[in-house]
Amino acid sequence: MAFDNQGGNFAPRSMVQGSWKCAECGKEITELPFEPAQDRPVHCRDCWRSKNQNNNNDRRRDFAPREMVKGSWKCSECGKEITELPFKPAPDKDIYCGDCWKKKRSDRF
Repeated sequence: MAFDNQGGNFAPRSMVQGSWKCAECGKEITELPFEPAQDRPVHCRDCWRSKNQNNNNDRRRDFAPREMVKGSWKCSECGKEITELPFKPAPDKDIYCGDCWKKKRSDRF
């Protein structure tokens, strides 16, 4: 049984029954958590995880170091002085020091 996280509530996701073959290993697939498109390949759980893991590792290695923007700002939450940001801040948007940004981010999850 698969679960769908809608609004933070985990509810059983309906599964689609059928007969497909994994595009990678040829394994028989009889149940999917989505209706596959006719023109798109489907993958068994093992191949999907392996492929997804490899893609995530490749993406992480491709990141170049961020160029930092120097300036003088105040954190919108605690008022702490900020002298460097990994982006150019918009004048009409709140900016946060690293500690407040991490706290706000963890509050969302």
